[in-house]
Amino acid sequence: MTDSFLTRFSGIARLYGQQALDNFANAHVAIIGIGGVGCWVAEALARSGVGTFTFVDLDDLCVTNINRQLHAVEETIGRSKAQVMADRLRSINPDVVVHVRQEFFTEKTAEDILSDSYDWVIDAIDSIKAKCLLLALCREKEIPVITSGGAGGRIRTDKIEVADLSRTHGCALLLQVRKNLRSDYGFPAGGKKAKKFKIPAVFSSEQPRYPTSDGCVSTQRPDDVVPGIRCDAGYGTATPIIGSFAFAIAGFVLDDLASAIPDEQTETKSSLQTRPSV
Repeated sequence: MTDSFLTRFSGIARLYGQQALDNFANAHVAIIGIGGVGCWVAEALARSGVGTFTFVDLDDLCVTNINRQLHAVEETIGRSKAQVMADRLRSINPDVVVHVRQEFFTEKTAEDILSDSYDWVIDAIDSIKAKCLLLALCREKEIPVITSGGAGGRIRTDKIEVADLSRTHGCALLLQVRKNLRSDYGFPAGGKKAKKFKIPAVFSSEQPRYPTSDGCVSTQRPDDVVPGIRCDAGYGTATPIIGSFAFAIAGFVLDDLASAIPDEQTETKSSLQTRPSV
């Protein structure tokens, strides 16, 4: 570690301990989706001293991202989300390594993207199909992964929780993800004694708020509602909720990395054993 690194992140060492900061600096985190949740996760982990990132996203920034995405400002509109965020992280920490993959996570790209060695993978994908593929492959390859539920339509930060993906509630996105994982990838069946998926998930139990045609909002789902978050339709979004989802993810990952035993002290990948319980 350079003197500059130790000075920049001395506050992290005083909070987690020097060994934890060493773990952060040696960690490699992949963030799949550098939009609303993904950009704030990247910011939090970079400001905690995480040393290596891989960003996967093909999207460019647009003006409608400004209400919730950290890297969306007047000067960055039209630029690659992943590249803009990579540049920002290098300003935070000149020692950071950021690999930018300007592509989406799909059946064609999945194996290559996951061929690298990651300490954690962050699932910040909107697409249910891609989300399920990522989670299933990470489980198969024993790569620690944490997933984000739907943050759109919510305004209450106190309703955000972390639980095993099999135990989330009030999130339609993760409900569908669970169903697909069980039907398409052989994940444990549901029920009162259902086995855990062993995949942590951040979600909100709050009843979503839907935009109505008269410019108001309602907790009653309109017949003509557009699902998901889109540039000019769908759920409304706000930074306090998007950021809170991301910070819950980042905090969970940092807790795990802080507790990991250095590789030279064990033959087993420690993060799989010491992961915080959900």
